[in-house]
Amino acid sequence: MVSGLMVRLSGDDRAARLRGVLAKDRAIRSVELVGSRARGEATELSDWDVKIETRDFLAVAVGLPALVYPLAPLAQQWDRLSVQQCYMLMLWGAIKVDLIFDEPHEPESPWEVSAETFRGIDDHFWDWTIWLASKDAVAKRELVATELRKMHEHLLAPVGVERVPESVRDAVGAYTAARAEAERRMAIAVPRAVEEEVRKLLTAGGYAL
Repeated sequence: MVSGLMVRLSGDDRAARLRGVLAKDRAIRSVELVGSRARGEATELSDWDVKIETRDFLAVAVGLPALVYPLAPLAQQWDRLSVQQCYMLMLWGAIKVDLIFDEPHEPESPWEVSAETFRGIDDHFWDWTIWLASKDAVAKRELVATELRKMHEHLLAPVGVERVPESVRDAVGAYTAARAEAERRMAIAVPRAVEEEVRKLLTAGGYAL
């Protein structure tokens, strides 16, 4: 027990770091590493799925941005399409972390594009891309095809991509072209830090875009 928190994270310094950060909120009752990392089946591209039980979900949700601040996330946002409440983090090194709560969530409508939302759109795209690449790398072709159709409906079509991409590489090419046009049209500049970290990790993992 750490400050009343039941800790079941194990296996890596990253897990320990997550544990230490999350343990600071007394409304969090338990933390458990799940998914491929917990099963010992992860690849270099796999994300970190963390199941969280709370005493007061709303209080935890409000405080999450401040709680995870010590992790210096490159990006953070609630997953728009999950059927459970899921807070997505992208840490330096393109480490994708999903904080999954046992609370229902109604999937949301496709993104609405504006100068104010495009940073979130960009963060979502690269988060989704690294997840897709991890599935593609282990030959989950049907899942990747389904997710590319979903990505087109919810993110790519709103930013101006007309067709469903045929591959992760195709999605990246189509998105970056549409982003460049949106930046020109709306006179904005989306930071490239998340993209750069994702590209570095994928290249190091042998997955070329």
